[in-house]
Amino acid sequence: MPDTQYLLLFVATGWLLNLTPGPDVLYIVTNSLRSGTKAGLVAGLGITAGGFVHIFAAALGVSALLSTSAIAFATLKWIGAAYLLWVGARLLLARAPRATAETIALAQARPSTSLAGVFLGGFWTNVLNPKVAIFFLAFVPQFIAPDAPDKAWTFVLLGTLFKLNSLPFNCGWALAAGWMAHCGAVRRGLHWLDRLAGVMFAGFGIKLALTEISPR
Repeated sequence: MPDTQYLLLFVATGWLLNLTPGPDVLYIVTNSLRSGTKAGLVAGLGITAGGFVHIFAAALGVSALLSTSAIAFATLKWIGAAYLLWVGARLLLARAPRATAETIALAQARPSTSLAGVFLGGFWTNVLNPKVAIFFLAFVPQFIAPDAPDKAWTFVLLGTLFKLNSLPFNCGWALAAGWMAHCGAVRRGLHWLDRLAGVMFAGFGIKLALTEISPR
């Protein structure tokens, strides 16, 4: 493991990176607004679980393959882009409910999507984004000493620390969005928030589809 100074720098940098909104944050907020804080928290857990796939893949060298193989990167990129576009289309085409306090409470008590579905949605939102894999491969090794006896194990430990540090931020987004869902203005605008989230998910999908790498 890095010494204390580098470990603290790693944690602080991770906090700053977790404050940056992206598809993961949008997924948490959308589910928390529509189905309550519990759904937002479950969405965050699904995203965290998806992050561990990238951590172990990077430790095993799979992420290195993605960063050097245009075909491998393009395959995962198009699958991930298609998934984000599909999520965006679902939100854009969703029927507009009558956003009263009673209907919001009912929707949060009986969400249309099961918590298992919310978890899996968060999981795949993270797993199918090759940029996350490349991020771990580029970011974590900077904090591993060249003479570390077991670099793969150190990578897994640092990656795990990074994901655990993201949990408070994910929970914060879920709690904030769950609280906002009870505000009158937010309740009245839920339909338009769905549309906005749909456009943003589609935008993330298009941005991912346009991402390119140059094999080394």
